[in-house]
Amino acid sequence: MKFTKKVLKSGLTLLHEKRDVPVTTVMLGTKYGYGFEEENEKGVAHFLEHLCFKGTGKRTTKQIAAEVEGVGGILNAFTHEEATAYHVTLPSEHFEIAMDVIFDIYFNPIFPEEEVKKEANVICEEIKMYWDNPQRHIFDKIKESLYEKPFGISGAGVAEVVRSMTREQIKKKHDEYYHPKNSVLVVVGNNNFDEVERLANELTVQRDGGIPILPSIRKKTFEGVEKRNNLQQANLALGIHIPTRGKKERYVSEVFSTILGSGMSSRLFTEVREKRGLVYNIKTELDIGKNYAYLIIFAGTEPSKVGDVIKISKEEYAKMSEISSKELEEGKVQILGKRKVENEGSNGTAVNLLLEEIGGNAEDYYKYEEKINSVTLEDIRRMANQKGFSSFVLGP
Repeated sequence: MKFTKKVLKSGLTLLHEKRDVPVTTVMLGTKYGYGFEEENEKGVAHFLEHLCFKGTGKRTTKQIAAEVEGVGGILNAFTHEEATAYHVTLPSEHFEIAMDVIFDIYFNPIFPEEEVKKEANVICEEIKMYWDNPQRHIFDKIKESLYEKPFGISGAGVAEVVRSMTREQIKKKHDEYYHPKNSVLVVVGNNNFDEVERLANELTVQRDGGIPILPSIRKKTFEGVEKRNNLQQANLALGIHIPTRGKKERYVSEVFSTILGSGMSSRLFTEVREKRGLVYNIKTELDIGKNYAYLIIFAGTEPSKVGDVIKISKEEYAKMSEISSKELEEGKVQILGKRKVENEGSNGTAVNLLLEEIGGNAEDYYKYEEKINSVTLEDIRRMANQKGFSSFVLGP
């Protein structure tokens, strides 16, 4: 494995990991996501991501998919708080196809007028799908309980706002933020750096644009409840603010979360399910960016037991101050092992490299083990002493 980082003359940042495997991932991302949106435009970054697949000057929607899928590749995209990225994973010998398709949909979408209203309907169905899924819905609602608007609003947007968006509004965002100086190309696979650089230089569209400005992110603490008649189980989420991606304490948060709530051996699973039988599943998740970060505890339980689960979860969070050196070392081994499994695939590595670069510096990806191993018991104790949980409960 060899890593190379270079900023090209166009301003495009190129990250390349050479691997001796027959598969390559090409990922091209802009440093613009739904965290940069104001309330009256919430969902535009996600809408823009959808429309980039609706044809370019030289490819129809079907041709975009057929070229990649015809050689066994997988084409997809995602919108994040701080980035929007388009990616292809395919056999390494077809690398040029991946580059040509990704750069085309990224720089040259035509945004057909007839597709805008149609895709607005598609996104509104996606919003309904999230609302109908209790676990996904409480993920959106706990974020809303942790942050004021506009940051606290779901990145998928609100149906009324999405339906009001115009082609001109969406294209303007593309013109502003999909330009080389605001973009990062990540290539992970069995292709030489010189080949990657050559194609990147040939395919990059030379144009200027702006740098997105983040609206003020205002934290809050809030306890929310929502009732629905068609549910039998109460779904709950507890959330607490933690250090952001650029800070050393971010690695403390990752070790802390692993020991507290990752898997069946975690403290929460052992205490809340195994000892007390209050839940089927309970877990922690982290959402960490350059400008925001929070830890969430998720659980589903009998409505009458919600108070018990919340109380015990908060107690177990505080009891993390009592973990032993053995538990800490076991947690480190677990998180580093999961990281290796996660990044065995080129796509997982590409995502992590992109987010590390946007959050600070891609080279930090390769210092992950060192950073995790530097976490001390005192670091864990400090985090266990944090206060100020938000909560959201969705139940019958």
